[in-house]
Amino acid sequence: MVAKKVAMLKIQRSANGNVVLLSGRMDAENVAELKKLISSEANSHRMVLDLEDLTLVDREAVGFLQLCEADNIELKNCPAYIREWITRERRGS
Repeated sequence: MVAKKVAMLKIQRSANGNVVLLSGRMDAENVAELKKLISSEANSHRMVLDLEDLTLVDREAVGFLQLCEADNIELKNCPAYIREWITRERRGS
């Protein structure tokens, strides 16, 4: 029997609530949870996603992050490989 690796994303809110720290692996399963969090806070204040400790993303996560940025949600400390992937997706390449 082979143990299946579980994708894990840790979500932490800053004390003032406008910065959400993401760490670990972000995949399609986590996107729904983040969408709920962001939509519940949409009108209260400007949202910032701090991606410094995000280690792995999939295509759905990149698409979600691209949409966040289009909705004026700042992607702080975005790793270079994620930034490049978002740029390529935006260009459609």
